[in-house]
Amino acid sequence: MRELLDKIETRQQLVRETAEQLRDQIARLAEQLAAAEDTLKRLEITRETLAELTAEDGIQLPELLPPGYREILAAIEKARDGLRAKDVCQALGLGTEPRHTEGTRAKLKRLVTRGILTEPEPGLFALTNPTPGTLETNSI
Repeated sequence: MRELLDKIETRQQLVRETAEQLRDQIARLAEQLAAAEDTLKRLEITRETLAELTAEDGIQLPELLPPGYREILAAIEKARDGLRAKDVCQALGLGTEPRHTEGTRAKLKRLVTRGILTEPEPGLFALTNPTPGTLETNSI
């Protein structure tokens, strides 16, 4: 019977140590989360302040394109002569199934509508004017 009680006591000690380690991890993660949330608040305030200041000067602050669009533009920029939707999918490491190419084609068409890309021939997409500020525009 004493052996059984010793096993239980040993197991209790192991579980206590594990629980303590987990509490320490939770405390560290809580600190990291608080720091990240604080940084987000500061960045939001900075963005709002910048928007207010630029609005006072009559300047509209451009918004960055969503990540999927920035990657598409980067792929087209590398190609120089333009790409087709299937080529963009391959350049981005996406599948070339119709669901991928059609989704990409829709994004390419949106970029054409906004004047960021041109479609010199049906299905071929190229940059309108390759400048350093290409990755910024009004929201999509």
